[in-house]
Amino acid sequence: MFKKILIANRGEIACRVIKTARRMGIATVAVYSDADARAPFVQMADEAVHIGPSPASESYLIADKIIAACKATGAEAVHPGYGFLSERTSFAEALAKENIAFIGPPVNAIAAMGDKIESKKLAKEAGVNVVPGFVGEIRDTDHAVEISNEIGYPVMMKASAGGGGKGMRLAYDEKDVREGFESVKREGLNSFGDDRVFIEKFILNPRHIEIQILGDQHGNTLYLNERECSIQRRHQKVVEEAPSPFVSPEMRKAMGEQCVALAKAVGYYSAGTVELIVSGADPTGESFYFLEMNTRLQVEHPVTEAITGIDLVEQMIRVAAGEKLTMTQDDVKIDGWSIENRVYAEDPYRGFLPSTGRLTRYQPPVAGWTDDGAANGRRGVDGVRVDDGVYDGGEVSIFYDPMIAKLITWGKTRDEAADLQVAALDRFELEGLGHNIDFLSAIMQHPRFRSGELTTGFIAEEYPEGFHGAPTDENVTRALAAIAGFMTSAEADRARRTDGQLGDRLDPPAKWQVTIGGTSHKVKLGRKHIKVDGDKVDIALEYTPGDRLVVAEIDDSELAVKVAKTHTGWRMTTRGRIHDVRVLPWHVAPLASHMIEKIPPDLSKFLICPMPGLLVALHVGEGDAVEAGQPLATVEAMKMENILRAEKSGVVKSVNAAQGDSLAVDAVILEME
Repeated sequence: MFKKILIANRGEIACRVIKTARRMGIATVAVYSDADARAPFVQMADEAVHIGPSPASESYLIADKIIAACKATGAEAVHPGYGFLSERTSFAEALAKENIAFIGPPVNAIAAMGDKIESKKLAKEAGVNVVPGFVGEIRDTDHAVEISNEIGYPVMMKASAGGGGKGMRLAYDEKDVREGFESVKREGLNSFGDDRVFIEKFILNPRHIEIQILGDQHGNTLYLNERECSIQRRHQKVVEEAPSPFVSPEMRKAMGEQCVALAKAVGYYSAGTVELIVSGADPTGESFYFLEMNTRLQVEHPVTEAITGIDLVEQMIRVAAGEKLTMTQDDVKIDGWSIENRVYAEDPYRGFLPSTGRLTRYQPPVAGWTDDGAANGRRGVDGVRVDDGVYDGGEVSIFYDPMIAKLITWGKTRDEAADLQVAALDRFELEGLGHNIDFLSAIMQHPRFRSGELTTGFIAEEYPEGFHGAPTDENVTRALAAIAGFMTSAEADRARRTDGQLGDRLDPPAKWQVTIGGTSHKVKLGRKHIKVDGDKVDIALEYTPGDRLVVAEIDDSELAVKVAKTHTGWRMTTRGRIHDVRVLPWHVAPLASHMIEKIPPDLSKFLICPMPGLLVALHVGEGDAVEAGQPLATVEAMKMENILRAEKSGVVKSVNAAQGDSLAVDAVILEME
């Protein structure tokens, strides 16, 4: 077994690998960039080596720097985590030349699966289902009809050089093919200068399901069941779960055996994932097709660990050291259900714009996961596990992926795992930047999610106008009114005890008008009860001025509410929604209608930066006339470029920023006349 390994990665996955290595008695080496100098993974490792500036292209992606760190510290092996160099054959080859073990698959397997076309050919040869299609030369419309009839409808006709949605036609029958084929050819020629067309089967109600593979260097290969990863945004996974609510035991066996055959065909060992697209419209479960193979550890590996009890990182290390797997396929079971939510630094209330900056408060619902070696330990604390690599007061940088943490829950049933997610998300305190906690909670509560009727279009279909908060149950609203009244009385009670008051015999106010979402409620506090609109609310809670989280027991259930004081009441966050709550004493409330409404200023003439980022391009200058929708500037944040467009027509009055500037959120880039 290795005595020392280096982790060629950062953040939560670096912490994850270090924890298991520590339990195995293996010393660890971290490598870090300028931006990560104070990161938790650097503190956790036994040794740490600085490898360069903050951009990944100058640090984590430089193989020579990783190898130099191995030599300097005597590390015998490298775990690449995911991303960065994890699937680069050149990196694995360079390590082999230096006699440093790569904790991952062999080079030939990485190369074979890294080529999209070649991997599909290999999959087909190995007996794995691939999406039926025709990529040769299509002579004419009659030939296109013949091909489509053989594939089976519906089919998608695509311009070979197409992109951006151009040169695509969906055909449900022969008539559609005859009407659309020539049109696709013309669009391809006009837009891309290439009139070649290919045809493939269109997968109805597509689901993204993947099979976890684990193999050793002695010819043993297993499948560790499946994960459902259909809920995605911009092809980025948001929610993952294991097992899948769609997959039957027969389907699981068929999928698993095909994926094992593919792994064996390329001599694969270590952990890997075969991604499949599955037709949710086919109740037989036979319509599953190979997409690609990820030759590394997946972000969502904890859900597999939770239901199987198998530590995938430990197995990767043991396999790399030449050990045989100690389990057989019959030993792989499914115990309960696990769901993972990715907590991202992005603001769903502002179109999911990237959000960077300092975490002024970071308090996860449970402490970060610790590896105690027990199979049940993979499930965290009472079924709640947090894998993270940040800390209270730390910074989420513009240079790397926006993921802050992974929240994993395990329950005996799918509903139990989802309920644990909602409760844990309510207790997840995160301040200082935008985050998607409310959005994740909304998904967990969504009736369609609970039904298991998932497709890769879930988010686009269910939130076509963007996210504005989860619907709020009437009982939750009444509870929030009661909590707001109670907290306001507690604040008033503290205020009356301040030295210099006119007297100390005055009782704090106990009658409040609480307005939530435009609806007002009368809240009255008694000695042993709280009434909302005249009805008693069965609630028990404690609040001390300054608390940021209030946990109330209501009708034998628990409601955790994140609270923040405002000028007129509270900002209360729970169950996937932010509530701006106004609280006034009964005798003051009638006067509120006489207050002058404050009208927000008109900001439409300003181009305002919606998130912190780098101004990579300025498309207009002072005096230029612009039209509504015209690109004005491009801002890069979290490795993504965001084009900012004109809201209305006008003339540029002044430009306040230059290309290359680092911009803060709400910074004014330019002003229109």
